[in-house]
Amino acid sequence: MTNPAERLVQQIAFIVEADRLKEVFRQTLTTQSRRRENDAEHSWHLCLLVIVLAEHAEFKGLNLLRVLKMVILHDLVEIDAGDTFAYDTAAMADQHEREARAADRIFGLLPPDQAADFRAIWDEFEARQTAESKFAAAVDRFQPMLLNCLTEGAAWQRHGVTHDRVVARNAPIAAGSARLWEYAEKMIQAAVDAGHLAPKPGKAS
Repeated sequence: MTNPAERLVQQIAFIVEADRLKEVFRQTLTTQSRRRENDAEHSWHLCLLVIVLAEHAEFKGLNLLRVLKMVILHDLVEIDAGDTFAYDTAAMADQHEREARAADRIFGLLPPDQAADFRAIWDEFEARQTAESKFAAAVDRFQPMLLNCLTEGAAWQRHGVTHDRVVARNAPIAAGSARLWEYAEKMIQAAVDAGHLAPKPGKAS
């Protein structure tokens, strides 16, 4: 193990690098100024969702600290890889490869023990096999959908996203919280009814 002074230098370097997440902008808009949300804001909002909505998780007895670590760490890779829009199938083809390389570099700034721990947390989130990762993934998909519904479907309309694609993308929410997915389905349908989300092609709203 490195000495405390060396560890601190590495840890501060990682923290400084993480500040760059504030400059990575997403497709979703904020509800008030209607500007694009940045990744750091998204990560903070996810942490709040986890704390507030934990009682609705599909699995009881979750390790909430681990869930919080997942939602605060998983988007750091976008400092290098950029934000990949959820409905951009071309960009998603190599998304994991790009983000894995970024994880190697960014977490590698930390002392080896922390680097290994953070990378394991990131890998767990990506695999979505544990109760904690399923709930973390659920709030990660719910949050941008909520913002889209609150901004008249701005990002959906800008990219020509339709109801069926939103449902397909977000249905995995149910694995982390069936109750949250039930709420989301009603929210999505309300967006269609309001004309903020286009129905499936060939199907009238």
